[in-house]
Amino acid sequence: MSKPKVAFYWCASCGGCEEAVVDLADAILGVVEAVDIVFWPVALDFKRSDVESLYDGELAACFINGGIRTSEQEEMAALLRRKAQAVIAFGSCSHLGGIPGLANLYSRESILNRVYLEAPSVDNRDRVLPKERSEADEGMLTLPAFSDSVRTLDQTIEVDYYLPGCPPPVTLIVNAVNALLSGNLPPKGTVLTGDKALCSECPRNATKPEKLSLKELKRPHQLIIDSKTCLLNQGVLCLGPATRCGCNAACLSANMPCTGCLGPTSHVKDYGAKALSAIASLLDSNEAEEIATLAQRIPDPAGTFYRYSLPASLLHHRAGNGRT
Repeated sequence: MSKPKVAFYWCASCGGCEEAVVDLADAILGVVEAVDIVFWPVALDFKRSDVESLYDGELAACFINGGIRTSEQEEMAALLRRKAQAVIAFGSCSHLGGIPGLANLYSRESILNRVYLEAPSVDNRDRVLPKERSEADEGMLTLPAFSDSVRTLDQTIEVDYYLPGCPPPVTLIVNAVNALLSGNLPPKGTVLTGDKALCSECPRNATKPEKLSLKELKRPHQLIIDSKTCLLNQGVLCLGPATRCGCNAACLSANMPCTGCLGPTSHVKDYGAKALSAIASLLDSNEAEEIATLAQRIPDPAGTFYRYSLPASLLHHRAGNGRT
């Protein structure tokens, strides 16, 4: 009996999700023994034609990480969707848009100008910008189109399941693969981790006061963090109250605050709005001027509260920038 066929693909992301698969360590041997990896171009020599030669639905599952920014990524996502019985949005970027999604704060033109004309390290005296089509001696050369904004995977194709995280924790990857192999899967659309706030599994939770109030906000480098006390109780901005559990509080165990990479629980429509609301409700002041002073201690509100989720948010992008 042949083994189930699976594929991995990388769109607009940093590659950390691919590293997370390698981080399975010895457990990856069990995965390789149980499945036939027929497409994983970042690790093995596969081509687009290898996917095209599969019949529709031949893949048992496809794990796609990264947001969708270029025409090539959109084409590959659609192709893999046809070939796969189940598509898993793998990691924060495919799930919510991720850090690449913060590019939605800028226009397509301003991004290209910054990268090819304005960056300090660029020497482009002829001010040449990339063209999708360019005539050369060898013939017509083409590049993928760079779209107006970053989209999540499910804003591009139908997604069956979501594995959150930046990158997804190894435990969640192993559990997802085992669930796929056993057929013991939850309803489609499920995020494959717990549905409670991260505070529920935080080892510092017992030190969180019943009525928590913030008189100041500090960044991690501004104090020596007590490794056993609730970070919010120390004035450190931690997004654990607004973020899903499932990572075993890895950052908190390393004495760093949660930045929200596992995204919201199922009861939340907009992660950034939820995170902002959670922190705002803890500010110990009713004075507008004092509240404004506290808020100024957050140097990058958009990058703090929408670090991983801007494309999936109700905002999606900055006003006047790109398509919805």
